[in-house]
Amino acid sequence: MQVSAGGPFSKSRPGGSIPLASNITPAQKSEVHPIMKTFLPTLLITGVFLSLAGYLSIPAGQIPPVQAHVGPTPRKTMRAFSSDQELARYFKEIAEKQLSLHRESKKSSDQVGALNSAAPMAKTEEKEAFRDDESITNVQHAGVDEGGIVKLHGDHLVVLRRGRLFTVAINNGALRPISTIDAFGPEINPRNTWYDEMLVSDDTIAVIGYSYERGGTEVGLFNIDRSGQLSYRSTYHLRSNDYYSSRNYASRLINGKLIFYTPMYFWPGADDPFQSFPAVRKWRKGATPAEFRRIVSATRVYRPERPIRPSYASALHTVTVCDLRNGGFACEASAVVGPPGRVFYVSPESVYVWVNDWVYNSPKTRTESMLYRMPLDGSAPSAIQVAGSPVDQFSFLESRDAHLNVLVLADAMGEAMWGSEFAAGDVALMRLPLADFSDGSEAVPGNRFRPLPRLDGNTFQNRFVGDYLLYGTGNGWGSPQNIKRSNLIVVPWAGGTIRELTANHSVDRIEAIGSDAVVVGTNASDLTFTAVRLGDWPGIAGRYTRKGASQGELRSHGFFYKAEGDDRGLLGLPISLPGRAGYRHLFENSAAILFLRNEALHFEEMGELAARPERATNDGCRASCVDWYGNARPLFIKGRLFGLLGYELVEGRVTRDRIQELRRVSFAPRRSEVTRR
Repeated sequence: MQVSAGGPFSKSRPGGSIPLASNITPAQKSEVHPIMKTFLPTLLITGVFLSLAGYLSIPAGQIPPVQAHVGPTPRKTMRAFSSDQELARYFKEIAEKQLSLHRESKKSSDQVGALNSAAPMAKTEEKEAFRDDESITNVQHAGVDEGGIVKLHGDHLVVLRRGRLFTVAINNGALRPISTIDAFGPEINPRNTWYDEMLVSDDTIAVIGYSYERGGTEVGLFNIDRSGQLSYRSTYHLRSNDYYSSRNYASRLINGKLIFYTPMYFWPGADDPFQSFPAVRKWRKGATPAEFRRIVSATRVYRPERPIRPSYASALHTVTVCDLRNGGFACEASAVVGPPGRVFYVSPESVYVWVNDWVYNSPKTRTESMLYRMPLDGSAPSAIQVAGSPVDQFSFLESRDAHLNVLVLADAMGEAMWGSEFAAGDVALMRLPLADFSDGSEAVPGNRFRPLPRLDGNTFQNRFVGDYLLYGTGNGWGSPQNIKRSNLIVVPWAGGTIRELTANHSVDRIEAIGSDAVVVGTNASDLTFTAVRLGDWPGIAGRYTRKGASQGELRSHGFFYKAEGDDRGLLGLPISLPGRAGYRHLFENSAAILFLRNEALHFEEMGELAARPERATNDGCRASCVDWYGNARPLFIKGRLFGLLGYELVEGRVTRDRIQELRRVSFAPRRSEVTRR
């Protein structure tokens, strides 16, 4: 297994670094170095599944399921432990095997060196609260909202930025800041805490963050009323390690239920390994570690039937489902014990966690992988042995024909921190009937993996669009390269002829536009949008090139397509200066939001809504002072068009197929000002 240069995957305080592409200079790396989060990159883990008991106000099993049961039932499910004592004995056996493995590994310094460099959930009850079905987020699945930096609540936009929440009224043609509040409790010290994403359910805002100061995931709950006023409700801490991924999002919202992901690393050989298990406490001034309440019941701990191969530690990859009704925070959780090379995916019906372990005691490094399926209807989890690893959440599709489709690479490293940016190796499409999931004793047959063309390149991008899987390689977080030609592979995932298309730019973004796709990339100086027609015979349908530009955002939420018919609509994407390295979106605002009109896959520029950097003010930032999730979004709301650019919200109007700025508002913490043109 070839490991890309760049060091540990760490979003850390001093001492960490982003593993950027090899074309980034040491000077550029040093600029990023001081503000990364800490991550434990060398844990290689064994496989087992945990389903955690409920906590706080509702006992386990009393939270209604997220979804009603649909689809096939697996032949077998995993077996639970009978008591803490049985579970403790199991951990002791693993620990003894791990120590033996560690002693053997010390015999070969080469193997140790390789190890250190390589490891890198029924509809909610109705109540008198506002509901809004209009999505302003570019989500992977309709009906599965994803944690982000901007959401819609009735007639107000809610924005999370740099440790604060803001609301802006947009009703009756308005554009007016309403309320501002810290994204943390009034008695909480936000030092070394990152408030990354939020979701809105009824009149509750849930802010998901990670605190190195308090050691775990932080969930802040806030009230929002019909006038847009914000008020703090409560904060809960979940003991965990950092959930950050350069591509994925920690939280989802389905039918009013909050679903979020967190990992937790622990050592089975500890005197009391349960002390490191996920636990929860409600925040109060003077809260102590003793107030954490363990949320693991041994009788809800499941394990696969495959014998466990010992490794160096264990990690609980936790998926938590919370009911936010009636002002509470009643939760049930599930978790997978696995290595940092995890990828998780949320479909409308299930949560999937794919975990990998790397085996080094053979001439060729190989992975041992397990895939867990946690249905959102509350039924028991199941598992199956798999091979390779997905790149990110976009490598998955739970299709309507009751199959799970997953693109896998031989040398992918999962999505923890920046793991997705280093996927490489042979490529295959796994197509698995959901009924084949079992208790973990069985493996996916080799004929369920379809070999696909292997690509060379720095950063792997993939996306399921309609009946097709598309993938290619591009620039990622590094500086744009002068790429004049790259391959785009188009695969009918249910079977059929594979097409290899040619783009005259890198493949940095793949998005759906109706039933077709758009591929965005650069040749180092210009930004090109390539339309891909999908159907009986996929092919390139057209291109638009914006001279002297690069992508201003890398995350999927930076793009949005507003359909106006079967083959027409508007798309928006933040852009920046030519040649800007991808990682600089952490520190710099985008220059503008570019809007294109799509007419039967013919793109025409409609104009842009530009930022005004000269209007920037000192915001007195106290927390989350790096825009890990970006700061620019195109927004299409109730027939209106906006550009979110840092602390500015700019409204445009379409006149004769051109976008003109109508007005803008600054909601920066120290001033709010509306100007008109």
